[in-house]
Amino acid sequence: MFNSTLTPQEPNPKAIVMTETGECRPLRVVFLSSSDDLGGAAIVTRRLMHALVGEGVDAKMIVFNKITDDPLVESAKNGRQRRGFSFVAERTKIFLKNGLSYKNLFKVSTASNGIRLDKKELVRDADIIVLSWINQGLLSLEGIKQLAALGKPIVWVMHDMWNMTGICHHAYECERYTQECGRCMFLNSNRQNDLSHETWRAKKALYDAVPIHFVAVSNWLAECARKSSLLKDRDVRVIHNAFPIGSFYTEPTINIPSIPQNKKVIVMGAARLDDPIKGFDMAVSSLNYVFDNYPEVARETVAVFFGGFRRTDKLDALRFPHIELGVVTDGTILRDIYARASVIISTSLYETLPGTLIEGQAAGALPVTFGMGGQSDIVEHKVNGYIARYKDTADFGEGIVWGMKHHHDRQKLHDHVSRRFSSQLVAGRFLDLFRELLDSGEKKQ
Repeated sequence: MFNSTLTPQEPNPKAIVMTETGECRPLRVVFLSSSDDLGGAAIVTRRLMHALVGEGVDAKMIVFNKITDDPLVESAKNGRQRRGFSFVAERTKIFLKNGLSYKNLFKVSTASNGIRLDKKELVRDADIIVLSWINQGLLSLEGIKQLAALGKPIVWVMHDMWNMTGICHHAYECERYTQECGRCMFLNSNRQNDLSHETWRAKKALYDAVPIHFVAVSNWLAECARKSSLLKDRDVRVIHNAFPIGSFYTEPTINIPSIPQNKKVIVMGAARLDDPIKGFDMAVSSLNYVFDNYPEVARETVAVFFGGFRRTDKLDALRFPHIELGVVTDGTILRDIYARASVIISTSLYETLPGTLIEGQAAGALPVTFGMGGQSDIVEHKVNGYIARYKDTADFGEGIVWGMKHHHDRQKLHDHVSRRFSSQLVAGRFLDLFRELLDSGEKKQ
């Protein structure tokens, strides 16, 4: 249930709404997300919720998979069995349509099945409904229509390309999303009227029927949306993810025994480092390039990896001195890892807005990355980081060397990130959007 009174701190005036009886209360916003802490989209959504609370918004979150004990997050408990059924039904349909292949089974979604959230009290009492990552059985396209029937503004924050494609979350080099999809490579399909085209038509019907306001978390994602056949004529804004920038600039407070104190540090992190989209083999090749061509850099440096591996043999080919920390869940240790780093690297094939680069940069580390995605929102080449030629591991290695030898002011780098990605700044931009939508609705009435 939403609170009925204003929050104790002085609220942002844009976070106050006037009731029909002339009383003031906080703006009520509900976020709908598959999880509150499982995956990057879930983490940044919960951060945004708390950033808005800090501005005086009465914000809550409904999830299927609740990981944290956050009191602002409500679990859709009564939908657990139905969500399980929806998840299995959707995956089974995809499995039958892709030639019974597990290879790309979780690279696509159809939102053909889901649970009803329009009857939830938090949803019915909200002024604004914000959709985050809602796939794998949480919400169906039909369920979004049911939400729209409540007559509230709907904002959909896009964390990947799924909203603008037929079924895939990342299109890679495929540009069929600029047409009407079909002949989908993730389905091994040569048919135009395949599951991807079928879902494309269902999304178009939804977008034609429901006034959804889309938010892209990077300029690259917005440009993809403007090229797409589904979103080119829709309302698409760019608002970055919110980050607690201040907490990442710190002197190391924990001596992590496995990281030698006399070594410079290169850091790479991900939830799953050997996820194919992370391009880990290219990270290995790039570091080996540095080891072979710049031995003086390799002698005084150690590469530190944090995150999960399904195949630990991925590190066997790495000659560069390295340490593998595994999954790091302690925020203090994570901040200390960033604080020790001179360079933070990402060899991802595609990144919507790579959070590890922002966090590393906020701690004063220079990012080295490819530019296929939202990296250009973070990195200005050879000013506050290095954008290597796409899939060119030698150039990426040169970028690492540039970063290790480049003398920069860590405080200035932190301040630059704060001006673009701080939680307060991002929350303010969302408040501007919410106010615009509410004022527009009032004028129409």
